[in-house]
Amino acid sequence: MNILKLATLLTLTLTLAGCNSMDRLADVGRAPALSPIVDPTTTAGYQPVNMPMPQAIADTYQANSLYRTSAKGFFKDERAHRIGDILTVIVTVNDSAKIANNTQSSRNSTNSAGMGGILGSMVDTASGGTIDTNDAVDFNSGIANTGKGSVNRSESLQTSVAAVVTQVLPNGNLVIEGHQEVRVNFEVRDLVVAGIVRPSDIQANNTIPSSKIAEARIAYGGRGQITDVQQPRYGQQVMDAILPF
Repeated sequence: MNILKLATLLTLTLTLAGCNSMDRLADVGRAPALSPIVDPTTTAGYQPVNMPMPQAIADTYQANSLYRTSAKGFFKDERAHRIGDILTVIVTVNDSAKIANNTQSSRNSTNSAGMGGILGSMVDTASGGTIDTNDAVDFNSGIANTGKGSVNRSESLQTSVAAVVTQVLPNGNLVIEGHQEVRVNFEVRDLVVAGIVRPSDIQANNTIPSSKIAEARIAYGGRGQITDVQQPRYGQQVMDAILPF
């Protein structure tokens, strides 16, 4: 039965390793793909939150007045609020993480038992005195485990990119997406920003910080001769995906 369980476990391990290798082979020469922006309510474990909401106030105009109730100023609000409008995203990423874990455990146990009387005499006679009847049965066991792990990561990115409103959600939130390419000699730098923003988070100068973007997808990279030199050759990537050691 244990052999059957071991064989089943080994088969599952090899199957998962093979699937992982196939996935890595499919990504040879490609940059990591970003996750698509999806409806959060369709994800596993989602629980809706109900909060008291203010009553909606419709736009009204007073007689002989140039103002409307929802206006932010005398002139028209130039902040992005419709499909096709443009706003500037200030991308600021300053992330750092440092984690260290140490685990150490040990256990030792010793048990012994002797044989006396007739049974002890029989054992002593049969063994010719080679077995000490005082410690006829002796058990010793020990276990030790030591583990260490550490994470030290630091990322910093500061730039800006213009994004276009691609969709207006029923609650008024805006779906934005911006793509910027800059070519210097034979190297192209790519910057992609996408996510969901609230119109109220857009500042008066029509900018919004990246920390205010929900479901944010930010990609910063490049392609060209320099990037190609920094990447391992396709053969090396294939071998890294196939070799189990």
